[in-house]
Amino acid sequence: MSKREPMQRKGPMGSRGPMGGGIHGEKAKDFKGGIGKLAKYLSQYHLLFLMVLIFAIGSTIFTIIGPTILGDATTEIFHGLIGKISGGDGIDFEKIGRILLTLAGLYALSMVFSFIQGFTMSGISQKMTYRLRKEVSEKMNRLPMNYYDTRTNGEILSRVTNDIDTLSQSLNQSLTQIITSITTVIGVLIMMLRISGWMTLVALIIVPISLTLVMFIVKHSQKYFKSQQEYLGHINGQVEEVYSGQTIIKAFNKEEDVIKTFKETNEILYNSAWKSQFLSGLMQPVMMFVGNLGYVGVSILGGFLVVKGRIQVGEIQSFIQYVRSFTQPITQMAQVANLLQSTVAASERVFEFLEEEEEEQVTDNHAMKEVVVTVVDESGKEKEETQLIKVTPEDITGAVEFKHVRFGYNPEKIIIKDFSSKIKPGQKVAIVGPTGAGKTTIIKLLMRFYDILEGEILIDGYNIKDFDRSELREVFGMVLQDTWLFNGSIKENLRYGRLDASDEEIIEAAKAAHVHNFVKSLPGGYDMILDEEASNVSQGQKQLLTIARAILADPKILILDEATSSVDTRTEVLIQEAMNNLMKGRTSFVIAHRLSTIRDADLILVLKDGDIIEQGTHEELLEQKGFYEGLYNSQFQNEAD
Repeated sequence: MSKREPMQRKGPMGSRGPMGGGIHGEKAKDFKGGIGKLAKYLSQYHLLFLMVLIFAIGSTIFTIIGPTILGDATTEIFHGLIGKISGGDGIDFEKIGRILLTLAGLYALSMVFSFIQGFTMSGISQKMTYRLRKEVSEKMNRLPMNYYDTRTNGEILSRVTNDIDTLSQSLNQSLTQIITSITTVIGVLIMMLRISGWMTLVALIIVPISLTLVMFIVKHSQKYFKSQQEYLGHINGQVEEVYSGQTIIKAFNKEEDVIKTFKETNEILYNSAWKSQFLSGLMQPVMMFVGNLGYVGVSILGGFLVVKGRIQVGEIQSFIQYVRSFTQPITQMAQVANLLQSTVAASERVFEFLEEEEEEQVTDNHAMKEVVVTVVDESGKEKEETQLIKVTPEDITGAVEFKHVRFGYNPEKIIIKDFSSKIKPGQKVAIVGPTGAGKTTIIKLLMRFYDILEGEILIDGYNIKDFDRSELREVFGMVLQDTWLFNGSIKENLRYGRLDASDEEIIEAAKAAHVHNFVKSLPGGYDMILDEEASNVSQGQKQLLTIARAILADPKILILDEATSSVDTRTEVLIQEAMNNLMKGRTSFVIAHRLSTIRDADLILVLKDGDIIEQGTHEELLEQKGFYEGLYNSQFQNEAD
């Protein structure tokens, strides 16, 4: 797997979009196609979406009716005051009370509908998030090794974290906002036309003015938001690098250079951030100014129409409230359009990951073996028959043969040109050679992390392509140079080799790996929790734990990548003894770095440029006085020095 690189992506700080909305993200490559895939994925929640639609519309309608009823109350108070001045009955408080109770009931219903709609939409987004994370997690286990070898860790992790979170949050906001905004615009326009066509015309004049100003601000702020996100990613990447590399930075006295680089990046981030936030902040005062101009025009025209007796005083109040309600959803819809771009862009990346070509798991041609069984014929007599049954991992003895294997990660660049070798069950095979000779590649091919271009790899005479990949890998146990332990107890880490192992079997495996005494000395013993990086145990202890895990798995074939170069001499001896215990009675492939550790190998394969140039025992290879002898003598001389 490639080394993890700093992730140039959205940091934890986030940023607000051009209209004070959600995080500004990248644009979708294929908006229409992305929306289609997202809609298809969400189709299983169609009943819940229908429920959201009904309650969102209901909540909005009840809110829209409110100003009209409030206007009736205002009109009633106005007429009552006029009547009292002219000697009439005055204000009818009972009628006004009924109007206000009706209004309170409508607003209460609107609140209940809004609560149900929000609760349902949150449920949909969380169910979708749960389902996506589950599918992405399962997909990761089905992808071929080539996918991980050609991408950084950060790129893959961002699909599971940033993209799914963005999709969940923005979908929750944007879908509800679209429904309520459209319903509000249509409902408010109908109510305004019902009051006065002329006043509606005056109110509509401010809409194109508002939209023009909004688009002008968005156009000029967009580049600053883009720059802000880009350099926010750079800042996060630098902080991550500096945090993880503090020892090296201090050792080489690079503190000033690091601070200088950070200041330069931070300066660019500062300039783009304050400009984007300033332009975004202009939105509200500009919209308020234009809106106030509209209120002035509506008030003047409304007063004139009241004098003419064409509308009531309360209707002016209702209309002004409707004007305020009319401009707000238009601005929100412009904001949602930007939010949808980020939603679809995130969904594209997630679905692109889910649609990646998977590793072929099951083959139609299973490895079969002949067995003799006793059957009873129609006459009741017993007779023996030969039947074909599927070969299982338990049937494997450990014989391995490579026949004219040819392979390259890129078909145009062949690494292994013509590799052939035959290994008997129980043999210890060492693979040696310079860096890039193809040692690790041979192991990847043996476990079918990659498929060969030409030739055959046989296990007990059966082609590995005739095995299900999962069943094939049950045959192998691996102890790699890069130890891998997860956040959990030592017992859980060891049981990872065989999930049904008893505590007694775990302890026996630990004793065989010379790790039992060390574990017992720890606080909590086998129940002690290893942290995320297993940094609360030493490198040598981690290596011994992985050997114990492999012993517990009891595989037929072992793959060992020596990891004794970074430990002290005493720990190296313990690891070597544990590895010898592990290899007893098993076919073993050892990728050797120190040639002095593989003198007792039954077969040493010397690789150079993807081909076996020499093979034999240690003594036989030294007698040949070839490449291996030169490699061994130079290493022996270095160790002596």
